[in-house]
Amino acid sequence: MINKKALTVLALVMVLVTGIIIGCSPDSEQEEITIYSGRSENLIGPAFEKFTAETGIEVNVRYGDTAELAATILEEGENTPADVFFAQDAGALGALAQANRLQVLPEEYLEQVDSRLRSPDGEWLGTSGRARVVAYNTDNVDQDELPDSIWGFTEPEWEGRIGWAPANGSFQAFVTALRVLEGEEKAEEWLRGIQDNNPYEYHNNTSTVEGVGRGEADVGFVNHYYLFRFLAEEGEDFPVRHLYTSGDAGSMINIAGVGVLDVASNDDNVNRLIEFLLTEEMQKHFIEENHEYPVVKGMDIVDFIDVEDDSKLIPLAEINAPEMDLSDIDDLEGTLELLSEVGAL
Repeated sequence: MINKKALTVLALVMVLVTGIIIGCSPDSEQEEITIYSGRSENLIGPAFEKFTAETGIEVNVRYGDTAELAATILEEGENTPADVFFAQDAGALGALAQANRLQVLPEEYLEQVDSRLRSPDGEWLGTSGRARVVAYNTDNVDQDELPDSIWGFTEPEWEGRIGWAPANGSFQAFVTALRVLEGEEKAEEWLRGIQDNNPYEYHNNTSTVEGVGRGEADVGFVNHYYLFRFLAEEGEDFPVRHLYTSGDAGSMINIAGVGVLDVASNDDNVNRLIEFLLTEEMQKHFIEENHEYPVVKGMDIVDFIDVEDDSKLIPLAEINAPEMDLSDIDDLEGTLELLSEVGAL
């Protein structure tokens, strides 16, 4: 016969076991999301923190290079812990979609986004937009001296004056777009033309703009929003402004965006994240804090910030960007092979 003391101990044990089971149950895991983010922490981290503060859903983030994280997801297969892939360009999202690793997103979110800035098959969508530009040093280069096409920089007069970052994901997305728009031979011709001009090689967009700012290179191929960090830190006298080329890959519009993995553990929490990123509050955040472009239909950057100084930032509608489907820039492997072949990597 069990005495009262034994019954008490047994009851305590049952309570502890029940607590452990509940703590390990799927319900307790529903209030978190795991994200692989190719966007750097300084650009997207504050958004994740705000999402957690407003929803109580914890965000576990693995930051890294966009292309490398996409390759990691493919390598991990069904065992990947990632629920969401946050990419700094459409190409990496397209590569995962092509490998059938992304879910089709709810129509209610897709229909909010400009059709040019989301997957035509509904497998990813942009959360903010950015333009490719040529950053130039205003002390060393007259605006009238600049060509209106990226092809002008293959001319001998630009030897020793160019900066680029061939190992950077956004530059690789640009090269992929160049291949799509002009073909393999022309893309190789452009790369070899730049190589012949002995460009300075930088690690990323930030170091490229920094190099142009100190006059090491006169021009550099970058995304548009990096300049604004330097203007904020060093003032309007920072000697760099932008050239928007005309109708070629040098002025392409790309996105930072999200795709939901086929093995995502909780669709409700993932959907809440996507909904949050598309709110006016967060679109305004991307505009005001990162100087990126909104992706939601009906929103315009001029509604949020002053863009009178068109040497720094102009509305998307005024950029003569090439017409292209961002889903087509998914062949990163081919771009890496081409960059290696011409000696850029």
